[in-house]
Amino acid sequence: MSKVIIIGAGGVGGVVTHKCAQLPEVFPEIILASRNEEKCKKIAAQLPRPIRTAQVDADNVAELTALLEKEQPSLVINVALPYQDLHIMDACLNAGVHYLDTANYEPPEVAKFEYKWQWAYQDKFQKAGLMALLGSGFDPGVTNVYTAYIKKHCLDEIHELDIIDANAGNHGQPFATNFNPEINIREVTAKGRFWENGEWVETDPLSVKDSFDFPEGIGPMDIYMMYHEELESIVKHFPEIKRARFWMTFSQNYLKHLEVLQNVGMTGIKPVMYNGVEVIPLQFLKSVLPDPSSLGPLTKGRTCIGCVAKGVKDGKEKIVYIYNICDHEACYREVQSQAISYTTGVPAMIGAKMMLENKWMKPGVWNMEQFDPDPFMEDLNKYGLPWTLVEKTDTGLTS
Repeated sequence: MSKVIIIGAGGVGGVVTHKCAQLPEVFPEIILASRNEEKCKKIAAQLPRPIRTAQVDADNVAELTALLEKEQPSLVINVALPYQDLHIMDACLNAGVHYLDTANYEPPEVAKFEYKWQWAYQDKFQKAGLMALLGSGFDPGVTNVYTAYIKKHCLDEIHELDIIDANAGNHGQPFATNFNPEINIREVTAKGRFWENGEWVETDPLSVKDSFDFPEGIGPMDIYMMYHEELESIVKHFPEIKRARFWMTFSQNYLKHLEVLQNVGMTGIKPVMYNGVEVIPLQFLKSVLPDPSSLGPLTKGRTCIGCVAKGVKDGKEKIVYIYNICDHEACYREVQSQAISYTTGVPAMIGAKMMLENKWMKPGVWNMEQFDPDPFMEDLNKYGLPWTLVEKTDTGLTS
């Protein structure tokens, strides 16, 4: 019996729970835990089979350790906030439980996205005979696996990699974020970084713009260069890459609202005093913005996330593009969530499946691209995120 505990009852947690519940042969016993157990119970009520719920404060290592020791799960699927990653990893070590997450740790007091804190747990997990799989979402996650697949099957060497993430959907709200507003805005307002010739090059936030013609009728959209955590692990594990960049689409409406919010200080992460109470502006902003989980029934359109890789095969230059198209309304019909949560939650389930089936199982702390991509790619096609691979004559980018 493989019991799993899913921590986090937001949009992604809902998708992970739905997808795990669809595979009772892999996930016969599921516990959904959160600080707010009522949110867990609402998700549980949507499912075709019973699961259990629990209340736990994932920031409280002792409390979480006690829950894990009581339940003795095989695996914790962490879809809580990135600030909580290290606490949950500590509890897994205490209780002897394997670990998986979808986003790297970031300290609450600074928007800094690095794997160094979690990579430092390598020896601890190895000595404990436990595995920690980092970043099993889409980006990071599927994009890392795409890169490994390209290296295994398409290119002898990858020289240039562009990860391009488009949300061509529309939720009709004046301003809303498609996942946790606090995390989303911290990422978008941070300085950009890309890898070039063995070093990181920093850019001002959203200062580098290009256009990309997305496939299957989505068409041309403006894209903006950002820093995203998978770049750090990918260039480490594929050292022949000379340039690696991450791009994302944003509407002009989103950018204008964000500019105003920045200008009036509402995206700040340092506490300010208001009526004798310390308030973090971004956390207050999060409290008044639409909950991303409420956008599911409102959002129409599609997402397209993929990797454009340029390199050599048999001594000749070659460019390939591998991508997924995901429909917001189809996702809502299946799991009552929009495609942004779906594209993160499905890979979390598949990563957990890889571990529980011993297809990916090795003590230590690992990134997605360090394992054989083939079984994961096969499951993407089976469980809702089918991919397309095409050869291109150019990258489609001007910069």
